[in-house]
Amino acid sequence: MAALLKRYGAPAALALLVLIVGAAMLAGWQRYNRDYVVTVEEDGSAVTKLIAQRFTGTSSLKVSELSGTIQSTARDVRGFGWLKSDQVVKMPFSVDYFIDVSHIGPEDLEWNEKTRTLIVNAPDVKPARPNVDEAARTLVRTNGLFVTRQAAEELSRRTSVHAQGRAEKEARSPERMAQARDYGRAALGKLLGAPLGAMGYGDARVIVTFPPERRGANKDQWDVTTPINEVLANRPQAR
Repeated sequence: MAALLKRYGAPAALALLVLIVGAAMLAGWQRYNRDYVVTVEEDGSAVTKLIAQRFTGTSSLKVSELSGTIQSTARDVRGFGWLKSDQVVKMPFSVDYFIDVSHIGPEDLEWNEKTRTLIVNAPDVKPARPNVDEAARTLVRTNGLFVTRQAAEELSRRTSVHAQGRAEKEARSPERMAQARDYGRAALGKLLGAPLGAMGYGDARVIVTFPPERRGANKDQWDVTTPINEVLANRPQAR
């Protein structure tokens, strides 16, 4: 901790420390829950349950979730064009959005003493792979004079692929990405604002920027002066 304070300054060092400790606690809690916590019925008896988890990165901060219902359609033609069938399916889906906070270093934190503003140049928000819950389908409508088993299987496969593709397209649309960045701004502002407040900078502003906003932008609009570690390293004491 002393080395971090000396190198980066108090607010920046504490912000980085919070990120590191938070990631470690999250990983530890999830491993403990996976390996040692027993799932029981209401009467207290243990249940047989398959538990499988896959970590995509313990330093990823979930900032938002897109969810709803998706409608997918597919057509199939067989028998030299005589056997035509189609299927319409509705099912719920969700997409999580993350920020990899491990990519935020001291060079990404800038401080303006005059306006008491911390600028965080964060990596962009990224959507995870959509989760389409086919087991919770609310509608499955199949039409056709004669639908073979092979045709039914192909229709099911195509509706699944179409639903996955449509959900990914929606998740990455400019409107959804803009909304996710807004949630990401609030999440990072809260995360980094806490250690600032603890150091007596409770009235400081935290401005979070993402790569699309920084391309070709004039840094003066963010009230940026010099890196926060350079400013705070020379301060006699924190306010």
